[in-house]
Amino acid sequence: MGRVAGRVVLAVVVAAVLLAPLGTGSVGPAVASAAADARSSAAVTAPSPRPSFVVVVMDDASLELVRSMRTLRALQRTGATYDNAFVVNSLCCPSRAATFTGQPPHLNGVRTNTSGGPGPDLGGWPAFRAHRGPQRSYNTALQRSGYRTAFLGKYLNEYEPGRTSTGARTPPPVVPGWDEFESISGEGYNGWGYYRTTTRGVGGPGLRLVHHPRPPESASRAVKDKAYVGTVTQQRATALARRLEKGAASGTPYLLHVATYASHARIVPAWRNDPVFPAAFRDRPSSANPGGNCGPRRCSRLTLRDLAGYGDDPSDNRPSYLERGKVTRAPAWRRPIGRLSREAALVRYRDRARMVQSVDRTLRGLRRVIGPDTYLIVTSDNGFHLGQHGLNGGKGTPYDSDTRVPLVVTGPGVVAGRRSQHVSNIDLAPTIESLAGRSPARLRAGASFAASLADVDADGAAHTFFEHTQGPVRPGEPDADPGSGGRLDAIPSYVAVRSDRGLLVRLDLDKAPGRTDYAWELYRYRRPWEDTNVFKRQHDKPYVRQLKRRLLAWVDCRPTQCRRLTR
Repeated sequence: MGRVAGRVVLAVVVAAVLLAPLGTGSVGPAVASAAADARSSAAVTAPSPRPSFVVVVMDDASLELVRSMRTLRALQRTGATYDNAFVVNSLCCPSRAATFTGQPPHLNGVRTNTSGGPGPDLGGWPAFRAHRGPQRSYNTALQRSGYRTAFLGKYLNEYEPGRTSTGARTPPPVVPGWDEFESISGEGYNGWGYYRTTTRGVGGPGLRLVHHPRPPESASRAVKDKAYVGTVTQQRATALARRLEKGAASGTPYLLHVATYASHARIVPAWRNDPVFPAAFRDRPSSANPGGNCGPRRCSRLTLRDLAGYGDDPSDNRPSYLERGKVTRAPAWRRPIGRLSREAALVRYRDRARMVQSVDRTLRGLRRVIGPDTYLIVTSDNGFHLGQHGLNGGKGTPYDSDTRVPLVVTGPGVVAGRRSQHVSNIDLAPTIESLAGRSPARLRAGASFAASLADVDADGAAHTFFEHTQGPVRPGEPDADPGSGGRLDAIPSYVAVRSDRGLLVRLDLDKAPGRTDYAWELYRYRRPWEDTNVFKRQHDKPYVRQLKRRLLAWVDCRPTQCRRLTR
């Protein structure tokens, strides 16, 4: 990612020169600037004009959903696709905090979705604010560099409108680092009946609320879809990008960060018989289209075979203890959390594919509006399991279904093709800072992968790390297993590292604060999922000992050390 040898830097610069006559526009000076930044930690003179950025972060969009997104697949053909893109924490709020700050949870302080539990600010917006997350975020760094910054969509858990004593809704606090801020309240999970903040028309610092009421159940499909959160996100994203592009043409580059609610499950059904994953009505089955809309593939052709590892027996995944060189079996951490039938899993998979059509329309609108000097970055906050690993629907585990995410980048100087470098979501902030002509902030634990945009074979990271803190499940927790009665707190705390050789996980099976009960899992990716825990047979092999050293060093690493550990 950030470790680029001199020969690779030269290759990046040469590639930028050779590619200048090709494509839709000249190669962006920011790519060459990023290559120069790789040679030195000194400040980089920002190119003029500086590029703009549109970052789209989907919600729970696991990799198999990409096949259902026509526009995203088109972007893959013209942009950089990262096959080894991961998130440092496969849970919504910690992952988003990590994306904003370029820091893993143990550095940014946001360890779970919600506050409470061990410590007053374990997670959610309270922890982000308490640890100065807004001030550390990459948008704040760009704003200080003269960028206009705008946010739209789902922000952080527990960042919600307040209530007066009479029950009236009041705007949430202003978040530093954003010139325009349109967060959509947690009712957006349900698809209808939510609030949106705006800075426009306020006449000073502060936010005002815009109510998007839920239409009556008797309303037509068209009326319901006009108020659907995915439709409003699409319209607002296109309008913001169009206006910001005009500013960029006048010399003010911009950052637009769009966070969708799709493909997250609802919490409360908007109407009777609403599916767990509520798509727009235009994408649901109808008399005109009995199968519904799953993009370029018929919904009926989406099967559970698309879910890598579905149906694999989880009994051989049981963790192992290691004491004085002796390996013994540990208690299985996967306590019963319900049974998701094959029929239910298939229904939810297809509903999720229908749900992301609203995201694909958002990408289509943005693609039409943004100019050749704007980078478009599309990814997800985490993946999602639907029956794999003996679990129901959800995320939070260190496994491929939950930690691997789509990552596609288009823009000036980007050479189309697939990349094999390991990339984490904590690398997005320093990458964008590099492309903007800045030296990444020293607090970033991630490293820029900007060089790989112009050079498919640029040096990059060889290791990726994951961490998870077992946390409380509060009433209304949006990330409990949807519709299963399961609980997110079934997943123990862990830290993990993966390379091309395999995945090593250290679990803490003792959920009591201040106490530990460490057990291990080790997987080789001879199959594209976590097939069998081979820790007992291979724990003493050199590559495993090396993984273990890196894992133990990651637990409390500071930014510079964190970056070194990925090499």
